[in-house]
Amino acid sequence: MSDVLEGSSSVAGAELRQFVERFERLESEKKDIAEAQKEVMAEAKGRGYDTKVIRKVIALRKRDADDIAEEEAVLEMYKAALGM
Repeated sequence: MSDVLEGSSSVAGAELRQFVERFERLESEKKDIAEAQKEVMAEAKGRGYDTKVIRKVIALRKRDADDIAEEEAVLEMYKAALGM
């Protein structure tokens, strides 16, 4: 009986190790991607672009056009109510 438990434990350990190693590789890739994104923004800034605005444009491109239009309409309504 203990042989069965030891066998399943080593299999589970090997599988667990694979999950951990895959996750660690992805963490490493994520770090590399983040560094590459910083480099892109540094290059854009060096060319005179406003990186804060670039980040807003990127966020807008991820969103649905109808959601953006609705938010902008509400913003305009609020600004009008405040006399802006």
